[in-house]
Amino acid sequence: MRVIHLLRKYDPAEWGGTETAVQRLFDSLRQQGVTPVMYCPQVNGGGARTDNNGDIKRFGICVPTWGISRQERRQYISVGGNLMSFDLLPAMWREPDVALVHTHTLGRLGGIASAVARGRQLPFVVSIHGGLLDVSPALRSTLDGGAHSGFEWGKIFGLLLQSRQLIQHADAVLACNLTEAELLRKKHPGKRIEIQPHGIPMEMYHHDHRAVAREAFTQIRDRDVLLCAGRIDPVKNQAWLITHAPEIFRKYPKALLVLAGACTNEAYGQSLKRQVRDLGISDRVLITGGLPQGDPRLIGLIQESRAVLLASISETFGLVLLEAWAAGTTVISSRTSGASALVRNGENGWLFDLSDPRAFHQAVSQTLLNPGLRTRLAESGRQLATSEYDVRSVACKVKQLYEELIEAKHALCHST
Repeated sequence: MRVIHLLRKYDPAEWGGTETAVQRLFDSLRQQGVTPVMYCPQVNGGGARTDNNGDIKRFGICVPTWGISRQERRQYISVGGNLMSFDLLPAMWREPDVALVHTHTLGRLGGIASAVARGRQLPFVVSIHGGLLDVSPALRSTLDGGAHSGFEWGKIFGLLLQSRQLIQHADAVLACNLTEAELLRKKHPGKRIEIQPHGIPMEMYHHDHRAVAREAFTQIRDRDVLLCAGRIDPVKNQAWLITHAPEIFRKYPKALLVLAGACTNEAYGQSLKRQVRDLGISDRVLITGGLPQGDPRLIGLIQESRAVLLASISETFGLVLLEAWAAGTTVISSRTSGASALVRNGENGWLFDLSDPRAFHQAVSQTLLNPGLRTRLAESGRQLATSEYDVRSVACKVKQLYEELIEAKHALCHST
């Protein structure tokens, strides 16, 4: 079974949770006889090309907006602007022996995938990764204030591709959490909406990599590490953690805040560094930069940490929470829809509201002062991750969905 997967971004230099989740899904699907053919944008410009393994096919993209700066253009591509491609449709149309088309992006690129699926009479699946309807007001205002100062000439292509009808054209829609799924079911009654959480290869975190992390980042030795792992971006809200870090440092002299992740917003990344410098806490905050998925240094950082912190404004899933549990580390997360579906407050981790810093500091204190409680919370989380979020079982369910949709499409085509 060969399945086209369309991704808006697949850049090793700016790797994030979505890329990690889909890569792990692809690896597990291959083990079950499904061959993912990944279509994703060319990383550094240029036209279409095929990567060495033949399963990753790059296509050229353009930002369909006049009058924006080079920095705004980079930001548009980096954080999810509504891109356009002129070579994607013919490339996907010519792809041989395809059984199904699965898009992991919306907008005009998703519209191209939908057009190909309809034209070739193939089943069409849409995955919602970043939140379509499940978007917090704070995040929506951020998105509305994006790089759209120029004239967007690509709107005509959105109309032609019927990109706004993407969900209506889908044979199945996969949402990361219950909140998103329920909102979609309400708006699109009768549409097949499934919850497909991200999966995690638990065995990857069984080996102890703490020594590797200590060698790579000597600052973490003999410190109480509080780790925030995720792309450097306003949505991930690292600035909130830095604002509240001095109080933690005053109470706990050994505490060290570590920010690990690729920077997808250059201006925000620079503002974080200025904030750290202005607060006089440069020796208490470590910014590692991006680390590839599965990197022993990153796994070791998670294992070494007293807690993994997540202060996101919006998070539809929260893969890092599963990674923390797999590594035996407890979690402290803002109360997003994704985290709320995973974390049971006081049972397998801690939840707090961004408007209530006191609850955050209480969770940090409980974690640092009570090793026994910290271990119990992490173990409870590990059991949940093992029983419900192993990537092999997630991939098995996805394959079963594919088979059902392919059979239904064949029956429909043969009946006409």
